[in-house]
Amino acid sequence: MEVILLQDIEGLGKKYQIKKVKDGYARNYLIPNKLAIPATEANIRWAKRQKEILQNKAEKHLKEIQELASRLDGQEVVFTVKIGERGQLYESITQSKIAKKLKEMGFEVKKSQVMLEKPLKEIGEWPVKINLEEGLEAEIRVIINPEEEPEAEE
Repeated sequence: MEVILLQDIEGLGKKYQIKKVKDGYARNYLIPNKLAIPATEANIRWAKRQKEILQNKAEKHLKEIQELASRLDGQEVVFTVKIGERGQLYESITQSKIAKKLKEMGFEVKKSQVMLEKPLKEIGEWPVKINLEEGLEAEIRVIINPEEEPEAEE
């Protein structure tokens, strides 16, 4: 019996694929559990439309991610932090702080996408990779500046 899979089934096939399976497997397991439907002409046309819709969504999503990557690449994220007498930072710059700053700048980036081996704890410029979906990457520069202390009046 030929069926159209309604979801990915390990060892059998992907969603909307037409597969030939044993009649008992289809009637007793796949169809009652809504994992597949019989492969009639009408159902095959429906499955092709669904595949096209899925593919268009995937292409649109990929374009959005490519656009985000190109806008994000080369951006500078500036932090102004307090420093101690010996030049040490009172706070370190972490993945979540970078993600939050990027969000404020209008970029939807999750903290898990910011590739930082360890928090930044020194003043200076640092290249940081952003791993986006679909295997795309962007590189930004994180700039850490010391906070200017107001001069004390005597």
